[in-house]
Amino acid sequence: MESLFTNSKSKIVDSDRVLYTASTFARNSLFHLQEIGRLEALKPHTSSRSNLQSYLFFIVEKGSGLLKYNGREYELSKGSCVFIDCRKPYSHQPDPDDLWTLSWCHFYGPTLSSIYNKYCERGGRPVFAPSDTEIFVNVIRELIGIAKSGEHLRDMLINEKLSMLLRLIMAESWHPEDKALPVKKASVLEVKAYLDENYESKISLDGLCAKFFISKHYLTHSFKEQFGMTITSYLLSVRITHAKQLLRFTNKSVEEIGYEVGIGAPHYFSRVFKEVEGVSPTVYREQW
Repeated sequence: MESLFTNSKSKIVDSDRVLYTASTFARNSLFHLQEIGRLEALKPHTSSRSNLQSYLFFIVEKGSGLLKYNGREYELSKGSCVFIDCRKPYSHQPDPDDLWTLSWCHFYGPTLSSIYNKYCERGGRPVFAPSDTEIFVNVIRELIGIAKSGEHLRDMLINEKLSMLLRLIMAESWHPEDKALPVKKASVLEVKAYLDENYESKISLDGLCAKFFISKHYLTHSFKEQFGMTITSYLLSVRITHAKQLLRFTNKSVEEIGYEVGIGAPHYFSRVFKEVEGVSPTVYREQW
């Protein structure tokens, strides 16, 4: 892994950047940096790119400008964050009367395309304005510091910080107002809380819809979109988690536990538990 730190000032921009070459291991297995830095525009200019195997995040620290991406134009101002797929053509330019300062990073990873697709599915936009911009700026600054360092675990540390950045970005992706259906986000959260608290009860989709006054289509679609799994899968995971807790920390029988967590008869509980955990409840208890 190699990095090249450059500080350059031209008639157009004053920039500090790190060109980073990740190890083969990092390129194949981790989120890794390609380029990262900070720039201050000194004159109006346009930066254009296309067909890059890269994803770009940048935040406008000062000033304003314009992004053109995927056939649309987006006005950017202080606090605007951009997250785009650089395989698609894009360009950005500062406002001539309000020149900007940007912090940015180009990065990639073997699973990043899937993560970006999930970001878009949840309603994530190319441009968003978080309530707390400083946390994004700090992550970029920390990444720059790691990339410049001689730390022998740089690639692992960079992967950790990029994972944090992606988590922050994904937290901004939920935009139900972009959907055709009238969305009640709170209702979906209430359903999840109900499942967490009443997992041992007999629960059906029809019963949930009646209890929370939600259509079946809306509930199934929105729950999976927001939490990444179906209601049935989530309920099963909650029940199995509680079953594992009882197997490890109580002397209750497998039969008692199956009924207590809402799965049912011992033979059915054992079969379901083994499908999820790979071992029977009895073997799981012995292993722990």
